Amino acid sequence: MADGATNGTFLRTIEWDMMDKRKFFPLSMLSSFSVRCALYPLTVIKTQLQVQFRNDIYKGMIDAGIKIYRAEGVPGLYRGFWISSVQIVSGVFYISTYEGVRHVLGQYGANQRAKSLVAGGCASLVGQTIIVPFDVISQHAMVLGMGAHGGKNGAVNPLGINFDKGSSRLRITRDIAREILRRDGVRGFYRGYTASLMAYVPNSAMWWAFYHLYQDELLKIVPPWVSHLFVQCVAGSFGGFTTTIITNPLDIVRARLQVQRLDSMSVAFRELWHEEHFHMFFKGLTARLVQSAAFSFSIILGYETIKRVSVNEQYRHMIKW
Repeated sequence: MADGATNGTFLRTIEWDMMDKRKFFPLSMLSSFSVRCALYPLTVIKTQLQVQFRNDIYKGMIDAGIKIYRAEGVPGLYRGFWISSVQIVSGVFYISTYEGVRHVLGQYGANQRAKSLVAGGCASLVGQTIIVPFDVISQHAMVLGMGAHGGKNGAVNPLGINFDKGSSRLRITRDIAREILRRDGVRGFYRGYTASLMAYVPNSAMWWAFYHLYQDELLKIVPPWVSHLFVQCVAGSFGGFTTTIITNPLDIVRARLQVQRLDSMSVAFRELWHEEHFHMFFKGLTARLVQSAAFSFSIILGYETIKRVSVNEQYRHMIKW
């Protein structure tokens, strides 16, 4: 049995070599797409809150959601969704790297938290390398025309894209990609890459480590009849809360580098500090906390359910739902 795998008579963690990959990969992609589709509006709201100057357009998360919906309807809350949905592909590489590194470290006797910390960081490094170009395009799409429905600074259009509400999503995506390529070349699609790594690699590493930490602690205090899957979902949400609070300023810097086309992380930090001072640590935090908690709960619900469905027959008697 894998180290730290059992609690009484059931598996705490279903390891990589315990699953049928033919079931796991397609179900994982379907789950990832469903979660991203359901929670994408929170990503749009969070990004627009992060790039606005102080509170000149939106007063907060709810105000942003209402204004975007009134101005553009549901499509406004799904700006850049299809290009962002490429994250499903990066998600396959992410989870394969995570589980693969955990498996290798397990062979060297590493404990659960150490395996999760290292594997989470490695997985994010691989995932970000694939997704950053699509992230850059989708974030430009998210903020395109932002502020036209309120705010003293007018609409946000950092690339000068010819934009109107009737423009198709495909045309907007193509125009953004073409303009980035014209201005910056291929390197433009990796604008903010270092900031993305600094924001997401520790975020991913800590999230998985905190997830296993909270799961272990919760299992010590909850009654035995409580669903193990529910405990895991709650642990994922707690992990999301913790890492979001720690990494929020880095996520704002990443968003501003990619959207406002600033020269470096130090420039982004200085501008953010000049605008916000200590408020920079809380800018867009409510939206990000809500997004992170909902995303973490949903991802773990799908991920751990799929692992249970995909587990090999010899381990099924050790599964607790």
